[in-house]
Amino acid sequence: MKRILFFMVVALISMRGYAQIQTPEQELTREQKKELQARLDSLMFCEAEQAINQKAFTLEADRVVFKYGQTAYVSSNTNFVSVNGDEAVVQVAFNIPVSGPNGIGGVTVEGKLTNYEVKKDKKNNIRVSMNVMGTGISARIDIFLPNGGNNASVDITPNFNSNRLSLSGALLPIEKSNVYKGRSF
Repeated sequence: MKRILFFMVVALISMRGYAQIQTPEQELTREQKKELQARLDSLMFCEAEQAINQKAFTLEADRVVFKYGQTAYVSSNTNFVSVNGDEAVVQVAFNIPVSGPNGIGGVTVEGKLTNYEVKKDKKNNIRVSMNVMGTGISARIDIFLPNGGNNASVDITPNFNSNRLSLSGALLPIEKSNVYKGRSF
């Protein structure tokens, strides 16, 4: 009987000790989680700002807004704007059964960058404007990166028509980007 009582006491003590052991996520309070997320967002913003200043970034879009406000949610690895030095690639591809000119259901155009300007306002929001000229593209591209994260938006305004297009998604350094480029013009 003493043995059974002894094992029950040991089991209760070990269960009580086990219940007190928690994972690091469970130990954090709501305020601590918010602070941790704010630090992470700040690091991602700094990384995106550095990539913009080095002209080596990709905006992986997960949402496209057309001229009259229609919205489409798309795959971020096939819809992007990429800048690498003085070269730019703009690709949009929709989930449709038709292959399109780029082979993946959309259009891919490449061109040279001109008039690359980076501006930072009082609230540390970053605006990038550039012109892209190439075989299949002649457009003005305006990128807006709000302070506190790497989620950005880009407005693509063609020079020869009014088919404006807006993309939004994560702005990443080019080495961290995971995109699939289709055939370009």
